[in-house]
Parts: sequence; structure tokens; C-alpha cells
Amino acid sequence: MHKIINIIKTKLDLDEKIIKNIIDLLEDGCTIAFIARYRKDLTGNASDEVLIKFQELYEYSQKLLKRKEEILNLLKEKEVLTQSLEKQINEAMSRSLLDDIYEPFKGVKSTRADFAIKNNLKPLASYISSMRFSKEDVLKKAKQYINDNIKDVNSAIESSLDIIALDYSQDLKVKDGLRKNLENHSLLKTKKTKTFNENGLYKDLKEFSLKAKYIKSYKLLAILRAVNEKEISLKIEVDEEYLINGIKEYRIPRYSNTSSEYVLKAYVDGLKRLLLPSLKREFLSKLKNKASDDAIEVFAKNLKELLISPPLVKQVILGMDPGYRTGCKLAVIDVNGKYLDSNVIYLLSQTQELKSKDIVLALIKKYNITCFAIGNGTASKETATFASSLIKEKNLDIKYAVVSEIGASIYSASKIAQEEYPDLDVTIRGAISIAQRLRDPMSALVKIDPKSLGVGQYQHDVNQSDLNKKLQDVTYSLVNKVGVDLNSASYKLLSFISGISEKLAKNIILYKNEINTFKKKEELLKVKGLGAKAYEQCVGFLRIKDGHSFLDNSGIHPENYKLAKELKSNYDLNNITKNEKDILINKYSCGLESLNDIINELLKPGFDPREELEQISFCEEIKSFEELKVDDIISGVVRNITDFGAFVDIGLKNDALLHISQISEKRISSIMDVLSVNQQLKKIRILELDAEKQRISLSLKEI
Repeated sequence: MHKIINIIKTKLDLDEKIIKNIIDLLEDGCTIAFIARYRKDLTGNASDEVLIKFQELYEYSQKLLKRKEEILNLLKEKEVLTQSLEKQINEAMSRSLLDDIYEPFKGVKSTRADFAIKNNLKPLASYISSMRFSKEDVLKKAKQYINDNIKDVNSAIESSLDIIALDYSQDLKVKDGLRKNLENHSLLKTKKTKTFNENGLYKDLKEFSLKAKYIKSYKLLAILRAVNEKEISLKIEVDEEYLINGIKEYRIPRYSNTSSEYVLKAYVDGLKRLLLPSLKREFLSKLKNKASDDAIEVFAKNLKELLISPPLVKQVILGMDPGYRTGCKLAVIDVNGKYLDSNVIYLLSQTQELKSKDIVLALIKKYNITCFAIGNGTASKETATFASSLIKEKNLDIKYAVVSEIGASIYSASKIAQEEYPDLDVTIRGAISIAQRLRDPMSALVKIDPKSLGVGQYQHDVNQSDLNKKLQDVTYSLVNKVGVDLNSASYKLLSFISGISEKLAKNIILYKNEINTFKKKEELLKVKGLGAKAYEQCVGFLRIKDGHSFLDNSGIHPENYKLAKELKSNYDLNNITKNEKDILINKYSCGLESLNDIINELLKPGFDPREELEQISFCEEIKSFEELKVDDIISGVVRNITDFGAFVDIGLKNDALLHISQISEKRISSIMDVLSVNQQLKKIRILELDAEKQRISLSLKEI
């Protein structure tokens, strides 16, 4: 464990004792969410993000140590392990450095150097590389190595230079220097191919040239996509003359008539033939990975903002999935998100509208509907106009909101939708999803693959495994931070709770259906497959609104129930003193962080952190593209953020673009420092209108 602790210490600024505590918790089967929330006293109050990074480093360290052990064993078998080499391996802190150290001992296969080694030219290579002998001496020495495969002196010398080139290419200091040169000075250059489309998406990339260190991640991903589609080629260029001059100055002694000329030739060959091609590939891979990581980070931040959108509580909602020919699908859900009823209305004629009004009014009267959720797809404007006129005409105490319906159709045809609503048509399931994402965005959206929610950038071009893990981590962290109502949650939402697998979540739903409703958290222990460990990990993140005890609707862990009851009965929670806290900490062997969390839970029973966020903005008026003019001031909601700008929903089918250059008078490095997904923008100016492409450009700058 000591070796792993040392590796983690170099990457994270954590005390050694805390590192050991976290490792012990992970090895005991504790989840990140549980550790972050209920073991703060052992982790120094480390956040979920730090703990996720810790877990990644811990797993990486384990693999690194295993690889070190494998390499040490291989070198022992080859009988080449020295104390110096063993020290190098033990001190290596990355897999790439470890591979560099081991490379010279792998053995070469079917290469020019391999041919030279097999023909016993290593001594001649050493003789030449010493650079202490004249060229005449080298020619004489080379005669000793002529054989059936080495026909003459020149062949012997040329082959021995292949060994010197290989040795040069495996020098750790040389590699390190070249890597730094690539990182700081190399150029990325593109060139159009024969199949390049002059008017296509990549018209600005046909002759692109930029220092690699300055390229934006989104630009590189666009270039890589164009390369993949065979519209352009991409290469990395370095100043080879500068590198060769460096070899002459620092690696070759300035002696006349020595073998240094041969060595220089070998080094240049090693540079051009062996080192640069492999290091360029490695560097491009590193750039790709960084671009991928950056894009994934943007995606994750957008998803976080989307999922943590505030719920619309205590509302009976009519979900409206707009449509022309097939009609507008309606679905009613109650205050707990339970499906109640559905219908279809048509708005293509005045006669149809009159009938549709009767249908909607009947649903309003029957279920006491208080809110409309209207999808923003085709016919959204017409549906919103219908809803607005109905509300005004009948003087209804109802508000409506236009909701992003992206992913609703994917959900409606999904396996989970079939399980939840087996007897309903897919179109009605879509209307239910629209209503539910207004009521509780997190509960509704976790049922949909995050990649289908329209909050990413180049999502198909990034590392899919890393993307899936990151999005899973974001969802997992948020669901546990918010907590889940045990009696209204879907099995999909429950499956994101600490310690609960999808199979276990389904068992919880089955048991809940048997008993009708959970009254206290202890009943979870009767669920099939839910043992003591799973109960420990999940119970604190679950809520029962009208439970047996006030503790059932709190984030207080059962292990602290006695402490919580004493606090509630005997202390003034708003004015508890330091001395009183110290007494309780000693009595219950509890840390200060945990004690403060319990006090906060008791002060805000059933608290949902989303309630503190800006609430949803309901619609006031509906405009069409034709009604808009340049310099009009409108409002909107940020739906997606990329490196180059934000896409804003202004009530039309297509989102408008707010370019990074139009966000602030001051230069900003990251849009996410200023904007977030689902943020309400009250005053946005229309900068440009493209009627042909139905595109709108926006600005937050003053005129």
C-alpha cells in the first residue's frame, strides 16, 4: 500500500493518513457517494470530484505497480536487471516512462538493427559510437565483420550504424527533449484531398496551419472528423534542421577525422526514421485524448446543469407533444408524476380547434390541471398559441412552458418506457416524458441516454468509454446529492443510488408494489437481494415523504439516528455552541463535519438543493421567425454550451447561436464561467437573421 500512497501523493494534494483512509473505505466496498457524504471526517471533507479522481488514480496505480512487477520479472529472466535499472523502474510514475525504460530490453523483430545484431555487429557499433577512432581505424575494424550476410566493409559499417540509430532512439533524455519540442514548437498542417468539397462543412480547414500547443479542442475534433471523412489530410511538422543542429552541437564532439561523422549519420537516421514518426503518432494521440477529454468535460458540465434543473412541485401537468397531421398528443400526470390520462387533438382547422378546446377543458376539469408542458418540436408555435388563447379566453389559472423535447422520442420507444407503460402508444409515452421533464427533470432525463439529450459537442468523435464513464459519474453524483423519493422513483432513477444495482432497483419496485408504499426505511431490508452492506450504502440517499419518523424524510444515516434524536429534543439547533458540539462529538464518536451535516438536515427537513436554483420561466408571448427583426430584445433559455458558443431556445423550432465573441464586452476564456445550461436569459439582442437557413445569431452586448 505504501507504494500506491506515494503515487497518489504525487498527483493529489492529500495527507497520507487521508489517502490511507480512502483506500481502506474503497477496499471495504464503500461507494464514492457514500464516502463523500457520510465519511467526511475520514476524508478531510473531500468532494465527489476529488474522490472520483482518487479512485481513478488508485486503479491506475494498481495497474502501474502490476506492470512494474511484470517488467522486473522479465528483466530478471533475461539476466539484465541492475540496481540502477531497478531504481529507475521503481521511481517511474507513469506507464509511458515505464514503457520507455523497458523498450531497449524488449528485443527487436525483423528490423535493420535486428539484422545487424544477429550478425554480431554490436562490438563494431560500440567501437564507432565511442568517437575516439579515425575513419581509417573504423574501416580496418569493419573488415573483421565480413561474412556471408555482410559482403563488404561498407555494408558492415552501414549495418552497425543501424544499431547506433536504434540506441539513440531509445535514449530517455533524447525522447524527453523531442517530446518537449513537439509540444512547444510543432505545427499542425492540413491539406485538402482530391475528394474535398469546396463548399462543404470543412471549407475553412483545407489549408490550416497552427502551432499544436495553441489549437482549440473543438477545432482539432473538427479537423479529425474531416480527416476521417477523407476531405483533408493532417500532418505534424517540426523543424528537423534545428533538431539536427542540436545533435551536432550537443551530441557530437568537434574532432576531425574521427568516426563522429558516422555517428552523426546514425543519429539523424534514428531521429528521422525511428523517433520522429513514433513520437509524432504519440503526440497526435495525446492531442486527440486532450481534445476528447475537453469535449467530455463540456458535455459533463452541461449534463450536470440540465439534470439539476429545479423541479416544478405540487402541479398536475398536461404534457403536449405537438404535431400537424398526426395531431398533438396529450398526457396528464399528477403531482407525483403518475400517469393519469391521455388524448389527441388536431389544430389544422377552426372546427378542429373548437373540438380540441373542449377536450383540453374536460381534462382540466377532471384532473385539476395547473400547468401545460409543450414540446418544442414541429408545430410547437401553433400548439403554444392554442394554449395561450385558451387560457386567455377561459380566464384559466394555468401557466405553460415550452420544454425541450429532445430525446423524448428515444425514450418513448425504449425498453424502460415499454416496461413503465406497456399498454400505451409510443406517441403518448413521448407526451408523458415532456410532462415529466417539466415536473422533475432529473427523474425524467436519467431514463434517456445522455448522448441523446443534445448537450454535447462532437460526442461521436470522443472516446466513447471515457464519455460513458464521465456521464455516468455526473448522473450518479447528482442523484445521490439530491436524494430520491423511495415511493415515486422509477427503477432507473433508483439504480443511480449508492449501492443499488439495476437488478436490485427492480426488486425494490416489486416489493413496493406488494406493500403499496414504504412507511419506513428499515423495510428495505425485506427486499430480495438487499443485504446489510447495500442498505448501509443506499439508505441515507433515500427519502420517504410521509414516513414513520421525521428521519425517514432526511439524509441522516441510521447510524446517526440516536444523535439526531438527541439534537432535535435537547438542543437549540440555530444556536448550538462549540462546547455543546464537543460534548456530542465525544459522546457519539462523531466528527465535526458529520455533526454539522446532521444539524443542517434537521434545520431543513426534506431539503432539495434544486429548490435554491432559479425557477422555470413560463411563456409570456409567442413569436414566429418572420416577426423577428435585427436588434429586437427577446428572452430565452440556454440549451447547450460548446467551446465556441451557446445555443439558446427562444421559442422557435431551431435554437439560436450566441457566439462566444457576443457574450461579454470583456474577453472570456470559458463560456461556462458566464453561462450554464438551462440558464434564463432575460434580455438578448438579435444580431443577425438568416431567413434562407432559418438561423438566428444573438448577442448579450449592449448596442
